[in-house]
Order: sequence, then structure tokens, then C-alpha cells
Amino acid sequence: MSVKTKWVIDVPHSEIGFRVRHLMITSVKGVFKEYKASVYTTGEDFLTTEIDFWMDPNSIDTRDAHRDNHLRSTDFFDATHYKEITFQSKSISGEGKNGNYELWGDLTIKGITRKIKLDVKMEGMATDPTGSRKAGFIISGDINRKDWDINWNTPLDGGGVLVGETVSIHCEVELMKQKEINEEVG
Repeated sequence: MSVKTKWVIDVPHSEIGFRVRHLMITSVKGVFKEYKASVYTTGEDFLTTEIDFWMDPNSIDTRDAHRDNHLRSTDFFDATHYKEITFQSKSISGEGKNGNYELWGDLTIKGITRKIKLDVKMEGMATDPTGSRKAGFIISGDINRKDWDINWNTPLDGGGVLVGETVSIHCEVELMKQKEINEEVG
């Protein structure tokens, strides 16, 4: 018998963020404010991680209401028709003990699913003052937004475009242990 451990994101101590080039001279950063995940491991072994992650594209926040509304529109996320962005893990590998992992999974945006790789750095584990077991991670990776039919852009007079194609994902996630489930193996 093995023990499966269920973890959830501790939202007040986590951030799901991204950045993308603007005017080809700087980057715009943003976050998603509404998200959830179910994460399962065998015991506390994160090399056995299974992840189902969901976020609401309507919760995007780039600190500019006009831009956020444009990102929700059919030019970008089409959030009226596509109510969620999801990620399902497929495999995880890496050093584990040194805290460095490669996480592969399926990212679905606007109904289009593509396999992506994310780099994961485990920052550590601790028990908080209330007795809750926590694990901290930094997750990063790059995707091309055009792979999900997010093509809108405007050419610039001096060359280049208004919005870069590469979106850099940067997340700081604190997981909180929920419960252990005994599971028959074999």
C-alpha cells in the first residue's frame, strides 16, 4: 500500500505570473488572480507529482484596465467563450534532491492543447506555526503565444511589433498539504 498526498495552492502565498515584450524595448508583467490546482504526490516525493491546474483568463491583471480588457477580448484570450486555461502534468524528472525538476504537461488555452516544458525549482519544505506542511516552488518557462492562436499585433513604424510572441511564465507557488490517502498498488 502506498500513501498518496493531496496538496493545494496556498493562494495568499503564491503568484501566477508572466511577462511579454512591449514595443520591443521592455516587458509588461501580469498575473492571474483566480486559480486552483489539485496536486498529488506519493508521500512527499515530488518526483511522483500529478498536477491538474486551472486559472480564469478573466482574472488577468497587468495594472492597466484598458489593456486587461483587450487581453480578455477575442484578440487574445476570448475569455467570454473560453472560461479557463488549464495545465495537466504528464511527467516530471530531474535531480529532485537538489530541487531542480523538468515538468512536462499539456497547456490548454482557447481550446488548443500543446505540450510544454516548465523548469521547477523546489525552494524547500516547512511546517508553519499552525502545523500545516508547506512546500515552495519557483516555476518558469517560455511559450510562443501563436501556438494557441493568440496572434494579434501591430507593426511599429521603426520596425518590430507592439507585442512579442514569447511569453515568459514565472510562478511562485506555495503548496499546502491537505490529506493523505492510502492506495492499493498492483
